[in-house]
Amino acid sequence: MKLLQNKIAENGMTLPVTICFALAVWVVGGLIEGHWWAQLLCFIASTALIGELSNNNALIRVRSRMVSCAFLALSSTICFLFDSLLGGIVQLCFIASCLLIFRSYQDKQAVGWTFYAFLCIGLASLAYVQILYFLPFLWLLMAFNLLSLSWRTWIASLLGLMLPYWFLCPYCIYTESFTLLANHFAALTDVELLTGYEQLTISQMLVYMLIVVLSTIGSLHFWRYSYEDKIRIRQLYSYFMTLNALSLTMLALSPQHYDILIRIAIVNTSPIIAHFLTLTHSRITNIAFFVITGIVVLITAFNLWMPSLTF
Repeated sequence: MKLLQNKIAENGMTLPVTICFALAVWVVGGLIEGHWWAQLLCFIASTALIGELSNNNALIRVRSRMVSCAFLALSSTICFLFDSLLGGIVQLCFIASCLLIFRSYQDKQAVGWTFYAFLCIGLASLAYVQILYFLPFLWLLMAFNLLSLSWRTWIASLLGLMLPYWFLCPYCIYTESFTLLANHFAALTDVELLTGYEQLTISQMLVYMLIVVLSTIGSLHFWRYSYEDKIRIRQLYSYFMTLNALSLTMLALSPQHYDILIRIAIVNTSPIIAHFLTLTHSRITNIAFFVITGIVVLITAFNLWMPSLTF
């Protein structure tokens, strides 16, 4: 017998309702006054790619749109970041990278998919160069989770990363901005750890704690019942969990990068918590479903009205 939790998770109307909720948050948050149309377009494209990522890889083994719903709901909590176009672009590129790299699963000859996946990372690095810190972990995940790392795919990843800079170099030469690239990559050495906490707002801390709790709950549930999923799905979720732990750890160490890292954490947390909300079916998890939904709505409402309240 399906609980109300499962009926909602598998209902075709859940996604349209969540979309309406997210759009309402955007409007109330200042979409029209701030003219955030480009930012909204990035958000819509990110949502579409998240849905494609879930459908193409069958991340949920029943018919459900909860991955997209979780992404919409969690993204609504960071309404205080809606005005950041660079953040939206980096998030969009990151999702596109996941969508493409997953197509290389167990294929060490998938140079095309690897090239395009890392091209997205390269494009994201133009806006946020610190995303290059993820590179060693991405290669390790290709080797041990996706089982697609070979000399050919590794070289393809390097070519994809460098391609945006090949196009940027002629611009630098034309405008005689010879230090542009040097200054861009110099930011990688400008590491400030365990500083900037005094600049964090209550809204930012609430969202961070929410993501940590949800990702922990979802991860523990997944590994407890991972035997019910195919090996491929286990590997993909391990990919999400690793990058999620990495982004949350980096955020804890360098809160000045909150804008980008919390978006990456939301992308990775969405399928993890969606798996929990959709596939659990006990009285406790039924209650947890509504508690989580209520907390997300309350945090969103709080952040809409008091986005800059500091400690």
